[in-house]
Amino acid sequence: MTAPASHVDPFDLVIFGGTGDLAVRKLLPALFHRYADGQILPGSRLIGVARDPLSEGDYRERVREAVLKAVGEKEAAPSLAGFLELVSYHALDARKDPGWSEFAAAMQPSPERVCVFYLATSPEIFVAICERLREHELNHGKVRVVVEKPIGRDLQSAAAINDAVGRCFAEQQTFRIDHYLGKETVQNLVALRFGNALFEPLWNAGHIDHVQITVAETIGVEWRAAFYDGAGALRDMVQNHLLQLLCLVAMEPPASLAPDAIRDEKLKVLRALKPIDESNAAQCSVRGQYRAGASNGGAVPGYLEEIERPQSRTETFVALKAELRNWRWAGVPFYLRTGKRLPERVSEIVIAFRAIPHSIFGEQAGPISANKLVLRLQPDEGVKLWLMNKYPGPGGLRLRRVALDMSFAEAFGVRNPDAYERLLMDVVRGNPTLFMRRDEVEAAWAWADPILKAWEASHEAPKAYTAGTWGPSAAVALIERDGRTWHEDAP
Repeated sequence: MTAPASHVDPFDLVIFGGTGDLAVRKLLPALFHRYADGQILPGSRLIGVARDPLSEGDYRERVREAVLKAVGEKEAAPSLAGFLELVSYHALDARKDPGWSEFAAAMQPSPERVCVFYLATSPEIFVAICERLREHELNHGKVRVVVEKPIGRDLQSAAAINDAVGRCFAEQQTFRIDHYLGKETVQNLVALRFGNALFEPLWNAGHIDHVQITVAETIGVEWRAAFYDGAGALRDMVQNHLLQLLCLVAMEPPASLAPDAIRDEKLKVLRALKPIDESNAAQCSVRGQYRAGASNGGAVPGYLEEIERPQSRTETFVALKAELRNWRWAGVPFYLRTGKRLPERVSEIVIAFRAIPHSIFGEQAGPISANKLVLRLQPDEGVKLWLMNKYPGPGGLRLRRVALDMSFAEAFGVRNPDAYERLLMDVVRGNPTLFMRRDEVEAAWAWADPILKAWEASHEAPKAYTAGTWGPSAAVALIERDGRTWHEDAP
């Protein structure tokens, strides 16, 4: 069980792409958890929409299998039958007329009932779906639309999508989702910074030496090969996930937790980012592409073999040195890295504090390491504060680095909810705090575009790295030339 959560009034949630990977692996199990915990009430409708010619019974069986795979039969059994009663299905091609009139009639929009349209599809059909919803007058009342990332592939295309969606839905109806913002540790970052007197006075260039943000995956591109080869790691991960994490670390204290108060502060961070372009991309960025190696306990092919193309300059790894042009963070580098086929599946934020100015302990005490605050987003969500402590015993004063370690699951004795559970319920409530505003998306692209253009202008292929390693050696050089190293979670 998770912590108790208040229920929401019955609502309709339509998942376009209802048979796809995102719906099956993430959205439907998340909705089941919210139903099992009593937050989703009977009378709600969960409607899958896809082109597959399935009967309602066939679709419910797919949903049942998805829930059992994600949750387990023992945990699912008490609630699964009731949950499946909420589920229905419409076979519909979003880009063609047949079936839309029947779908609109089945929705029976009510001005008092919340209706959420979740676009769990490829970005190419976001606009087509929104235009159809407008044509059939399904965009009025308490209606919300959820748009998955990536929104566009550059600033120009993102603005075009935002314009087109904006012609169908008002900004307050539009929820641009980044599931990293729903993770428990990301939420706890705000609580740590602004709910404790310990950290915020030290949260500046005077006390912090640098920040590291790592999102590492052990998997390759797998079923996403076609999409990924047209996107790459910077578009897929850096422009959204990593920049959003950077914003929450670096933003000024908002006046309140009001949605626009937080998003205003994040926008200021994005606009304060020092440009990375042709003048400095070689010094501030590294891109790589994995080759055959070992991962997850077995041999794996290289990227080119996995996508079945003899040539591709798409990056599967990115490391960046970002800097902010403001008083709080002047001179503090933010090192970002993300990649596929790395040794561990881990997402974490490391706040590396400055070293003490003078040691009084002498050589016999051993080396003194600077303090670090490590926020682990996955796989085991929690917080570690690395400190120097005396080694117990009478054998002289010896110092050792140890961690104050808080696992959320152990500390609170509850299951950590998946990020989508929180975000889906926030959409139903109409709370946009954890969703990206249009100007945020476009500010992020405005910073990312010059990096992509610099890489294209260089005509250099991504640097090769062996699957199962931490990326190309140039990523190590990126941080070590500044006298720093990538964080390793070890004593």
